Amino acid sequence: MSFTRGSLESPLIEDRIRDMLTLIAGKMNVDVLKVSLGGGGHQQLLRVIIDQAGGVPFDGLERISRALSLQLDAEDLIQGHYRLEVSSPGLDWPLRKEADFRRHAGEMLQVCFEGRSDLTGENLGPCSGGVRIRDAQGNAHEIVLREVVKIIRAVEWGRTRKKKREEKAKQVRKY
Repeated sequence: MSFTRGSLESPLIEDRIRDMLTLIAGKMNVDVLKVSLGGGGHQQLLRVIIDQAGGVPFDGLERISRALSLQLDAEDLIQGHYRLEVSSPGLDWPLRKEADFRRHAGEMLQVCFEGRSDLTGENLGPCSGGVRIRDAQGNAHEIVLREVVKIIRAVEWGRTRKKKREEKAKQVRKY
């Protein structure tokens, strides 16, 4: 039986890989966002996207990749050659679930609405049916997810520079 994209077998394999990966990632406090197996022919591509609060460091990506690769080889789920790609999401990865808002609490988010201005503010965490955001004026907003086009992480450059200055000031030693 062939495991090509679009066959009934592919989603089952992806689910089994997700289960395997969830066990591995759970030990490292990492969330599994996406598992997709695609391509065909001589070499398939297994793409995995993982995330954690504060981002996944490179060595974390490497450890997950190695552990998953060993487990996949032992289970022999993917017939033939495959290429494994493990990465973390970019800033433009849409946040949709309560776990996403919990993982990125305290970070800046950009909320995109249909037909009205975007809202950028600090993620105060999930609330019933959405997320709470504090805007630049200090006002808290409860955002209902069904009313937005997308929510992504945002970089507020002034805030980033201020944070770096504060960290640098802590490093200054007095003699």
